[in-house]
Amino acid sequence: MLPGAIGSEWTKALSEQFITIIDLSFSEITPSTNLVETNVMGSRILWDVGIAPGLSNMLASHAVRKMGSLSSLKIYVGGNPTVPTGEWKYMAPFSPTDVLEEYTRPARILRSGVMDIVPAISDRHIIEVPGYGEMEGFLTDGLRSLIETLPSSDMYEYTVRWPGHIQRFIDEVEKGTLDHETIIQEWKYDEGTPEFTWLMVEAVSKNNDVMTWNVIDEGGKDGHSMARTTGLVTAICTEILIEDENVVPPGVHPPEALPDYAVSRIISEMKSHGVVIEGPEIDL
Repeated sequence: MLPGAIGSEWTKALSEQFITIIDLSFSEITPSTNLVETNVMGSRILWDVGIAPGLSNMLASHAVRKMGSLSSLKIYVGGNPTVPTGEWKYMAPFSPTDVLEEYTRPARILRSGVMDIVPAISDRHIIEVPGYGEMEGFLTDGLRSLIETLPSSDMYEYTVRWPGHIQRFIDEVEKGTLDHETIIQEWKYDEGTPEFTWLMVEAVSKNNDVMTWNVIDEGGKDGHSMARTTGLVTAICTEILIEDENVVPPGVHPPEALPDYAVSRIISEMKSHGVVIEGPEIDL
């Protein structure tokens, strides 16, 4: 549970110890690319086990198991103040460095079954978020393993912010006034500011059948919403693999590799902690 670049290095080092690893770090260098010999070494690595990537992958994979190949998959996710707050209308619920990487790392998407690499924060558009109103979505590089593991003609992941946030970021980049240390201070998380996390996964089959999930959390005494939703997925995955590490064989596995009974347990336990998850039930 470390920031991206640090987490990547530790996962690589720990993989040499023949152990089971749950990797939450959002690193540009993923275990699937730099740990190709893990099958031989005997470690088990389950990576990207947060809310998105993470739970989003599991829901998308369930949709494929139920409906077959998809015509489109769209994922929207964001952790934001409940109302636009401050000059940036935002505060970072996790490492600001990783947030900045989201905004600068080119986004990999699928169009007509072919991977395309497009600039981050492109395809900006207004999206209606249930209970909160109009927000802005823009492409970021959150699909990761899904591009290679799930069959779909089109596939996109959008980060969601209050309108005005990303335009200010773009303006400061263009003017050369964006300073990393200043951003860390200006995006500093304020425990007293109400906030929420929203995830939406929409899968459309080749026959135009649709499966949609909405996940909403407003935090609680045990943490803010992004920490709760991300940490719960990670913790429950850890419980599952402690009880039976053979849920995944030795090797490197993305979250969509988990079977439905594991996904059902994750959703059930998240709901028991007050996370609202609406959508098709996942059968055991």
